[in-house]
Parts: sequence; C-alpha cells; structure tokens
Amino acid sequence: MIRMGRSSKTEQTNDSAYQPKQTTDSNSLYPAGNAASNRAVSESESMARDIKEGRLSGFIGSGTVLTGETTFQAMLRVDGHLTGHVSSEDGTLIVGSTGRVDANIQVAAATINGTVNGDIVATERLEFGRTAHVVGNIQTPRLLMEDGAILEGSCSMIKARETMERRIAEANAPKITNELAPFQENEPNGYFELNDDETAEAATN
Repeated sequence: MIRMGRSSKTEQTNDSAYQPKQTTDSNSLYPAGNAASNRAVSESESMARDIKEGRLSGFIGSGTVLTGETTFQAMLRVDGHLTGHVSSEDGTLIVGSTGRVDANIQVAAATINGTVNGDIVATERLEFGRTAHVVGNIQTPRLLMEDGAILEGSCSMIKARETMERRIAEANAPKITNELAPFQENEPNGYFELNDDETAEAATN
C-alpha cells in the first residue's frame, strides 16, 4: 500500500517548520507558474479595463472559430481562431496568448502574444510579446519585440526613409539660408556695382 501524505508524528514535529518554508520557497520552486499566473491576471485586468472604458469593440473568445473578412473600429481582441482577412484604418488588434490568426492583417497598431500566419501591416506600431509566433512579412514604422518572440519572415520599416530624408532636408535648410544671406543683403539684384574710378580703370585695361 502506498499512502500519499505525512504521518501524524511527522506532522506534529515538522508542521511549524514546514509552513514558513512552503511560504518562503513557493516563488522559487515554481517561477514559471507564478509568471504565467501573473501574466493571465494582467491580461484579464487589461481586457476588463478596455471593456469598461468602451475601447474594446470586438472579442473572439477561446474556442471560437470565425472565418471571413473582419473589419473593426477601435479595438479587437482575439483569444480564439480567426481566418480570412483583418483590417482597420485606425484600430488596434490584440492577439492573446491562446489566439491564432490565419489571415493578412492591415491595422494601425497590433499587439501579438499568440500565433499569426500571414503578413502584417501596422501603420503606427507593432508589438510582439514573449509568446508571439509570426510566420509572414511585417511592415511598420515602430517595432517592439520581447525576448522569446519568433518572427519567420522579413521586416520592412515603412516611412523610415521618408522621415530620414525630411530630417536631412530640414537640417540642411538653415545652412543654405545662412550662406546666401550675406550675398542677398549686400547685392539684392545679384549684380556688382562699380564706381567711376573702377569703371575707368576697367576701360583702360
């Protein structure tokens, strides 16, 4: 017979020492479980806050499967399975750790903590959590990736070249103005004026 647990003698002698040790070492013995629990609580609190403040316009729960073209206004959270095409001009897409999106995505901002199979275009910013797994090409001006996130595809920083060229032009504009200013102030018409002596000397030569 195998009995799980402690005997009465062991419980009497070690009870006082065992309980403090269990309380002290619980975080060190199960760091992964505590991290997952804290992450789940934080995600639940974040979703509850978004619903309360009216920012969450759509929610696909775990175990739900939707297929087709999806458009939304403010914010869409996916904890289930979504296939087709996802688009929003000004909205934010959130894919939870249990979420899966098999679709091309075109939104203003996206936060990925689950799995995405498809290309992503985020015109403002794109964030990958530590549990994110994306298979596809991404385009965004701002990218944030946590340690552990996986991207299988290419990354293009859109608007980066235009922004750099504009900054270079703005930086060079004052220098050009300062160089031309003395000439424009002294000779506004672009011609040099000669006095009578200089004119006579020029004619003699």
